[in-house]
Amino acid sequence: MLMPTQHGARVRNAMTVDVEDYFQVSAMAPYIARSEWDARECRVERNVQRILALLAETGRQATFFTLGWVAERYPQLVRDIVAGGHELASHGYGHQRASDLDRAAFSDDVGRAKKLLEDIGGVQVLGYRAPSFSIGEANLWAFDVLLEEGYRYSSSVYPVRHDHYGMPDAPRFAYPVREGLLEIPPTTLRLAGRNLPSSGGGYFRLLPYALSRWMVGRVNEGEQQSAIFYFHPWEIDAGQPRVAGIDAKTRFRHYVNIDRMEGRIARLLRDFEWGRMDEIFLGRRAESLSPAAAT
Repeated sequence: MLMPTQHGARVRNAMTVDVEDYFQVSAMAPYIARSEWDARECRVERNVQRILALLAETGRQATFFTLGWVAERYPQLVRDIVAGGHELASHGYGHQRASDLDRAAFSDDVGRAKKLLEDIGGVQVLGYRAPSFSIGEANLWAFDVLLEEGYRYSSSVYPVRHDHYGMPDAPRFAYPVREGLLEIPPTTLRLAGRNLPSSGGGYFRLLPYALSRWMVGRVNEGEQQSAIFYFHPWEIDAGQPRVAGIDAKTRFRHYVNIDRMEGRIARLLRDFEWGRMDEIFLGRRAESLSPAAAT
């Protein structure tokens, strides 16, 4: 088990943002065809700029797991992430679940995204997060592909039980899955023999802030481990278009307390220490690429 901080020191946690738009969420896939994406109102650019401003205001840095699809259409956004001192990482190209792809298609997706992000951002891309945490027992070969494509870490296995994802028996903290590749799972709290989600997303919007704060604090203070928190730009956007015809479960999960999210994120940033995944778990920043290497 990796211990990224010394015992007794204030633990630094990893703040992460999955850069995708509201219409690209996996739960919306039955209602919004991929062919409709370019016709939808894109709001990811303005929402990421709000997040960058909030991070600058609080003096925090973060890791942005960015879709290649978004980077291709908003290259300046990628450059702004890098210019702000944040880590640029990969969320794949087209927000396809790793579990829905065969090995060749997955390799194409993660390789294409990495090259695109590096070309635009001018920095190495070391990290990857699978859409919907979709690496599990049935597709562990994905780690071999990530290593082949030059990634150094993944944050793609959520050790919980969930109807869309999860591998509840996986380790709760960062661990090597291949020589040269770490898996850094989203944070859970071990309670009554179960792993409880404690790392963001809809759970953070649903639960009282005090409870979420307590869970992160318990992982930091009780286990001396860094927490991995994640959220999406659309989660701070109460004005996003409402998708018609979605089922009640999807509607609740997507929109619950969305108007409170930005304020809660601001509190969380101030209540704990936060930084980049590469610095906390790899001990260094991704290197800048020379113009020649980035083309």
